[in-house]
Amino acid sequence: MRTVRLPGGEEVPALGQGTWYMGDDALKRSEEIAALRAGVDLGMTLIDTAEMYGNGRAEELVGEAVAGLRGRVFLVSKVLPSNASRQGTKKACEGSLKRLRTDVIDLYLLHWQGRYPFEETVAGMTDLQREGKIRYWGVSNMDVPEMRDIFSIPRGDTCAVNQVLYNLSRRGVEYDLLPWCRENALPVMAYSPVEQGRILKDRTLGAVAKRHGATPAQVALAWVLRDPGVIAIPKAGTVAHVKENAAAGLVLTPDDLAELDGAFHPPARKMPLEML
Repeated sequence: MRTVRLPGGEEVPALGQGTWYMGDDALKRSEEIAALRAGVDLGMTLIDTAEMYGNGRAEELVGEAVAGLRGRVFLVSKVLPSNASRQGTKKACEGSLKRLRTDVIDLYLLHWQGRYPFEETVAGMTDLQREGKIRYWGVSNMDVPEMRDIFSIPRGDTCAVNQVLYNLSRRGVEYDLLPWCRENALPVMAYSPVEQGRILKDRTLGAVAKRHGATPAQVALAWVLRDPGVIAIPKAGTVAHVKENAAAGLVLTPDDLAELDGAFHPPARKMPLEML
């Protein structure tokens, strides 16, 4: 499994597992837990979740899934902007730790910008680091102006990652955000890397997949992972889907990339940051 180096020097899998919309259906619980555990066995040891997902149900699911596997898993969770004051960040983290059944979160993110100044949230994050409750902190859904603001405040440049919406049909970040992150050695974590399946019937994507003996989802993931500074976190609720994702290590050719550019155009100008 290819890895991506965090600013602190630690390497994490370039292909992880997302959990948005997991934990909501009791009838799927066993299947979803099996999927997450299978992903860990296949090297997808980074698991991303958030207090927002199912009002904590996704974190509870992850906590159950990683029981007995915690030492192999790099856990990522997020604080809601409405909780992201200095003390609120710390309180929210305590709740996530309890739901995740762990003493430490490996990477804790501000989910998106809210009413609290970045200085307050970063102070809360660094408090949590000093207390040993999180190892790294980062942000999600931040564009270049917000990243510049964060890096300008005390300890803001210790941010470890920016998680954003990025896939073949959502390429606006390529215009300036991805270059800014590269210049600042900041990894990008791509959520919804296959656009929740909405792009998988595209004819060009299908043609490229057929040439490689792969599925459209595997090509879409390989396209996101072509960038050495990007981590992808697809969600998979079944073991079969996890196995499909884990086999997305194909290398796309220049011709493949040119064809995909023709079907999914790269940005020619600055675009507003997209979110789901």
